[in-house]
Amino acid sequence: MYALVEFKGKQYKAEQGKLLKVDLIDAEPGSAIDIDSVLLVSGDTLMVGAPYVAGAKVSALVQEHGKEKKIVVFKYKPKKDYRRKRGHRQRFSVIKIENIALA
Repeated sequence: MYALVEFKGKQYKAEQGKLLKVDLIDAEPGSAIDIDSVLLVSGDTLMVGAPYVAGAKVSALVQEHGKEKKIVVFKYKPKKDYRRKRGHRQRFSVIKIENIALA
């Protein structure tokens, strides 16, 4: 059984017991979160929402927080002596899918 969920503007495939790397969540590691915006649930039958499946909920547990590997953003304009070098590390949270429930 799996579900497609929309979380913080992005869509993820959630399966029970799997880990998902999502954008940073303002929650402590070990705390539980519920995701109500479920787009699709696949189990015995396929349920597709319009836009969300009524009564469907995905429960997850926050495992840890971290930062991605640094990327370098380098901009320049030829022959104009313009150069800008910046770095960026995207912050993320790892959540574990506990349960996919239908009402």
